[in-house]
Amino acid sequence: MSVPDQTKTKMQATLDHFKVELKNLRTNRANPGMVEGVMVEVYGSQMRLKELATISTPEARQILITPFDPQTAGPIAKSIEKANLNLQPVLEGGAIRIHVPPMDQALRQDIVKQGKKKAEESKVAIREIRRKGNEQVRKQKADGELTEDQMKKAEKAIQDYTDQFCKQVDDLFTAKEKEILAV
Repeated sequence: MSVPDQTKTKMQATLDHFKVELKNLRTNRANPGMVEGVMVEVYGSQMRLKELATISTPEARQILITPFDPQTAGPIAKSIEKANLNLQPVLEGGAIRIHVPPMDQALRQDIVKQGKKKAEESKVAIREIRRKGNEQVRKQKADGELTEDQMKKAEKAIQDYTDQFCKQVDDLFTAKEKEILAV
């Protein structure tokens, strides 16, 4: 696999990670991603909530968590409270209902800031991958594995991938920002 291809694969992984991070950002609508990653202590170990229950959104402002084992409902509710997500879980029999309160403008701005930070971190990671890719190509040139033209071509391909992935990060964040700020 050529260096530009390896670089592209690493950049794609960074973009995929960023998409997951964006999913976890709260919007004005209830979203299973808001609680999927909450760690719950059950059966003597830590498990992610999505491994213990089905998470659905029956209404725009409500999350319904149905544990596979009804006995885990209590620990799940406690873990959601401890996760500091500003959500109040309500136990109803073997299920947990969470009413998602509407966000005020200050909270929206705060969440947009978090998103901007994550977007910037992703772009920094992509640029770091570019730097390492270019170093690898220059080393191959120094070792005589590549000609000057091949090196320039590889560096141009790496730069094109960098521009492409940074633009995708910006586009994804812009769409998410609109979703967060929508009342």
